[in-house]
Amino acid sequence: MSWEPVIGLEVHVQLKTRTKMFCRCELAFGDPENTHTCPVCLAHPGTLPLPNRQAVEWTIKLGLALGCEIAARAVFHRKHYWYPDLSKGYQISQYDEPLCTNGTFRVPTEDGDHDVGIVRAHLEEDAAKTRHLEGAGGRIVGATRSLVDFNRGGTPLVEIVSQPDIHSAEQAKSFLELLRQTVVELGISDAEMEKGTLRCDANISVREPGGPLRIRTELKNMNSFRFIARGIDAEIARQIEIYESGGEVTQETYDFHAATGELTLHRTKEEAEDYRYFPEPDLVPLEPEPELVERLRGELPELPGLRLRRLERELDFYAATVLVTGGLDRLYEQVPGDRRAVANVLMNQLAGRDPAEIDPGELGKLIEARDRIPRTAFDDALANGIGKPGAADAYLQDTAIADTSELEPVIERILAANEQEVAAYRGGKESLIGFFVGQVMKETAGKANPQAVNELLREKLRP
Repeated sequence: MSWEPVIGLEVHVQLKTRTKMFCRCELAFGDPENTHTCPVCLAHPGTLPLPNRQAVEWTIKLGLALGCEIAARAVFHRKHYWYPDLSKGYQISQYDEPLCTNGTFRVPTEDGDHDVGIVRAHLEEDAAKTRHLEGAGGRIVGATRSLVDFNRGGTPLVEIVSQPDIHSAEQAKSFLELLRQTVVELGISDAEMEKGTLRCDANISVREPGGPLRIRTELKNMNSFRFIARGIDAEIARQIEIYESGGEVTQETYDFHAATGELTLHRTKEEAEDYRYFPEPDLVPLEPEPELVERLRGELPELPGLRLRRLERELDFYAATVLVTGGLDRLYEQVPGDRRAVANVLMNQLAGRDPAEIDPGELGKLIEARDRIPRTAFDDALANGIGKPGAADAYLQDTAIADTSELEPVIERILAANEQEVAAYRGGKESLIGFFVGQVMKETAGKANPQAVNELLREKLRP
């Protein structure tokens, strides 16, 4: 029978405020362990929490970007569980009266928009960081001892909970990529999975298409969008195998091991009642003023999903997605020249670069001249000559070899040395033109004009 995956995501975003959520300890990534702590975040007796106003405002701004309703009254709760990384024995979080609820996040796809419901986006404090030693990949399973770093404990954290509106690993990956870019552009978090400032858990079940929901499991500890997609696919396959062999899925939490593709049991899944929530007695409810909410709404930029659709009309869906989720689309719009050529250079040669380090005018000059300068000069200029006005000029003085009289002897030698490839090309395997161009560029140390080489090769290779 066919099966329909049903997926809901829980995304945790660390806010990059200057200080922690309920105390004034400075936040810093990578500093020595346990150097940013105080009696409040270490839960010494008699200490009282004080909310971080910046974290509250940023959570409201994120909620507005997610299309959420902003609560007139939100309440902090104590969420009880017993882990070494939780100094109080409970986490200050929000339960049945969160700050942001009932949102919709629109994810563009090639087949139309996919709307994912947002159950809530609530504000809480992060736990400390536990480091498991001498175990399998830093996980608790197999570890002989664990150390706790309380620098992270108390960091402002927004948890975004989606409706189970996602039905494939690829949909989940697209949702997360666009959500991450939205968070980054709001300026509230770096949202870097490798640093733990963006973390995601996935709740997964399968059912007969359109049928009632079945038991779900949870996947934790996944540190890249690609691994999340692989983990979801692995769990979907595991559940289908259980059902088709006559078994029943149990509500449990699993870890996904990217190196092996295996799933291992983490713990039995908790329910809300297991956490014994009750209102935090040391904090008054949050009551955001309507004027504050409207001010924050007015500060929202054009969101990534809207820009993606706009760029799609000029390029195509794939290119628009890569540029937007890679944070390069605003630079793309500033660079003059052929739009497809600009997009290709940004996607293929400048992916991962900080757009702030690139002068749009210099990049445009290079792209316009790339057929007239050697490939090596073009590559060097992309690496070193696009940071400020005039930086590319020295590279543009180097002219590529386009003179037929210089190129002909080189091409004749290459064709004579590759008779089998010549015969194959003339027999219909025209993709070999790339091989011949590559040989010419190698022979000329990248200084040949690719367009001139291409035209001359096609002329020489005619049957």
